[in-house]
Amino acid sequence: MAKAGAASSDYDLNPDVIPVEHGIKSPAAVLIALIEREGALHVILTKRAQHLRHHPGQIAFPGGKVESSDASVEVASLREAQEEIGLAPESVEVFGALPEHVTVTGFAVKPILGVVRGPFEPLLDKGEVEEIIFAPLAHLLDPAKYTIQERLFLGAVRKYYTIPYGPHYIWGATARMTLGLAERISL
Repeated sequence: MAKAGAASSDYDLNPDVIPVEHGIKSPAAVLIALIEREGALHVILTKRAQHLRHHPGQIAFPGGKVESSDASVEVASLREAQEEIGLAPESVEVFGALPEHVTVTGFAVKPILGVVRGPFEPLLDKGEVEEIIFAPLAHLLDPAKYTIQERLFLGAVRKYYTIPYGPHYIWGATARMTLGLAERISL
């Protein structure tokens, strides 16, 4: 990590569209897990199950709400990764975090950075995850790959970041967090 940076939010591109004062529902944590595959670093992403009520089919990091039983946001991110994709906490070396990201849905998400050092044989919770995606880190770190798009949301045009990868459309909070990572890393 070469550079520091400020927190990000879904409001970065939309400061006047959705008032931040609607409040935060709860803290959440995601794991931005790096894993070496075929001689290069990749980021583990998931495609959320289609039947889910919230964000079906979207590309996301393993993660979720911080539970009262979680000792920290790091523990929450590791617990969620184990539950969703079978990544054992002892196989991950946590090395940092990005600043908090506030979502339009009212979550304060803490992105935890880790490297998979131990064995990992994906075991998907089909109730939550349809597919695991290994996106090349170099792809996600390339600012030229990001675009800003827009759509109608709650009666107003809302802008958001996107970064396509193969057949996958990475957008919104996930794209903003990967862009935040790209803004901080020098290769």
